[in-house]
Amino acid sequence: MDNRLTVLIAEDSPADRMLLSTIVSRQGHRVLTAANGLEAVALFQQEQPQLVLMDALMPVMDGFEAARRIKQLAGQTLIPIIFLTSLTESEALARCLEAGGDDFLAKPYNREILDAKIKAMNRLRLLQATVLEQRDLIARHNEHLLTEQRVAKAVFDKVAHSGCLNAPNIRYLQSPYALFNGDLLLAAFKPSGGMHVLLGDFTGHGLPAAIGAMPLAEVFYSMTAKGFGMTDILREMNAKLKRILPVGVFCCAALLNLSFQRRVLEVWNGGLPDGYLRRSMDGHLQPLVSRHLPLGILDESAFNPACEAYPLQQGDRIFLLSDGVLETSNAEGELFGEQRLCELLLANRQPTSLFAEIQQALADFHGQSKDDLSLLEVEWVDEARLQRPALSLAGSGGSTLHDWNVQFEFRAESLRHYNPLPFLLQLLLEVQPLRARAGQLYTVLAELYSNALEHGVLGLDSRLKRDAEGFARYYQARSAGLASLTEGYVRVLFEVRSAAQGGGCLRVQVEDSGSGLSEQLAHPPAQAQDALSGRGLALVRKLADACHWQAAQRCLSVEFHWPAQA
Repeated sequence: MDNRLTVLIAEDSPADRMLLSTIVSRQGHRVLTAANGLEAVALFQQEQPQLVLMDALMPVMDGFEAARRIKQLAGQTLIPIIFLTSLTESEALARCLEAGGDDFLAKPYNREILDAKIKAMNRLRLLQATVLEQRDLIARHNEHLLTEQRVAKAVFDKVAHSGCLNAPNIRYLQSPYALFNGDLLLAAFKPSGGMHVLLGDFTGHGLPAAIGAMPLAEVFYSMTAKGFGMTDILREMNAKLKRILPVGVFCCAALLNLSFQRRVLEVWNGGLPDGYLRRSMDGHLQPLVSRHLPLGILDESAFNPACEAYPLQQGDRIFLLSDGVLETSNAEGELFGEQRLCELLLANRQPTSLFAEIQQALADFHGQSKDDLSLLEVEWVDEARLQRPALSLAGSGGSTLHDWNVQFEFRAESLRHYNPLPFLLQLLLEVQPLRARAGQLYTVLAELYSNALEHGVLGLDSRLKRDAEGFARYYQARSAGLASLTEGYVRVLFEVRSAAQGGGCLRVQVEDSGSGLSEQLAHPPAQAQDALSGRGLALVRKLADACHWQAAQRCLSVEFHWPAQA
C-alpha cells in the first residue's frame, strides 16, 4: 500500500510554514503550501490533496471558514483536516472540530506527534474510502438483484395469474411485505364447469417464499385443465413441494372446489387461518377449519387429501385469508384479530359491499402487517355470468381418429384410488371436432361416472341430499363406501363413427356392476331451483345431442354429433 500522501499546509507564518513543510517532506509526503484560507481552498480545488494541515487564525480567510469550504468541496470523500493552533481554551478547540476539523495539533510542533497524527488520519481516510467502495458495490449488487427480481416477478405473475382471478365472482386483496409475495392466489375453470381456487402462504416472505409458487401454480393449472379432482391435485402439489423445498419451508394452503351445476363446495384447509362460508339466506357463518398439516411437510404415504363438502345456494360467499390479515397491528400494538373479522362478517346487511367493508376496516385500523397479506372472497353465482373461455386441452394440429370403439373397466382397487376422467377426456380430444366441446364432454362424463360409482356401485341414495345435514351425511357415506370397497366395477364404452354425409358421432355409455338406473330415474322430472339432488342426469340430457335409454344394461347412452368440415 502506498503511504505517500499529498498534504496541503495552510499557515500564514512563513517560518512555521517552512518548518512544517520540512517535517512533512522528510516523512515522504508531497507538500503544497498556502498563506491563507483563500489560497488553501483554491489549491484544494486544483490539486485535490488527501490531507490538510490548517492554521486556525489566518488573514483574508481564517481556517474555520476554509475548513468548511474544503469539506463541502470534498463531498462524501473524507479529507482529514488537522488544525494547527496555539489556542488552549476548550471553546476554541471545540470550534475547530465544529468547523470540520478531524483533529488538532498544538504549537510548538512535535515531529513524532505530527507523524503519528498524519498516519492515524490516513488510516481513517483509507477506511472511509473502503466503506464507500463497499457501499457502492452493495448498491450495484442490490440494484442488480432488484432487476432480476422484477424480471422474475413479471414471469411469475404471468404464470401464477394466468387463470380466472378476474372472474366477476372473485374479489381479492394482496399486499406483499416484499417485492415478491409469499402468498399465492390461483383460480382456474374446470372442464366440467365450476372452478378450483387456491390460497397459499409460504414460509417467510420475499423471493425465498415465492420459490415454491411456480411449481405449485404449474401443477394447479395443468391438472385442473385436464380435469383432475381435488384429491389428485393435492397429492401432486404436496409431493412436488416435499421433493423440492428445503426442510423448514412449506406452504399453508386452502383449496376450494366449486361445482356450480351440482351446487357443491369442497374445501381442504392445511395450516391457514379458518376461512368462512357466509350463507346468503341468514348470514350464518360456517367456519372452514384447518384440519391438515401444510403442503410439503408429510410424505406421500402420510398425506391426507380428505375434503369437507358443503351445499351452496345463490349468493353464498366463501372467504379465505392468510395470517397477515389477522396479525395486522395498529399503533397501540393491537392485532386486527379473528373476532374483529367475524363481527364484520356477521354485522353486514348488504352482501355486495361486504368485501369493501373488510378492506375499509383494515385501512381504518391503521395496521402495519409484519407478513404478506391476502384476503379472498368467492361468490356462488349463476355460471352463465362467468363467461368462461373455451378450453384448450390439446393442440389443433394432427389428424382425426375415425371409426373406432374402445371399452374400459375400472374395478374396485382403481375405483378407490384412481380418477379416470382426465385420461378418458384426453383420449376423446384426439378427435379434433370434439375439442371445441371439451367442457361439455367432461361434464357429461363426470355425471355419468359419478352416477355409476355412487348409486350403482356404492348404492347411495341422492335423496339423502335433501338438506345441508343430509348433504354432509351423503359425502361421509361416499368416503366410507369407497374406503371399504372390495368388488364392483364401472365400465365405460366409447364409439366413434363417421356419418355417410360427412361429420361424425361419438357415443358414450357408462355401465356399473350394481342395479343400474331405473327408467324413471333415467327420465328425471324438473327439479326445484334450490334442490340439492337429482340435477345430474337432467344436465346430461341438456348437454348431449342425444340421450337413449338402454333397457338391457339399465343405463343411458349419450351422443355428440359434429358436422362435415368445410
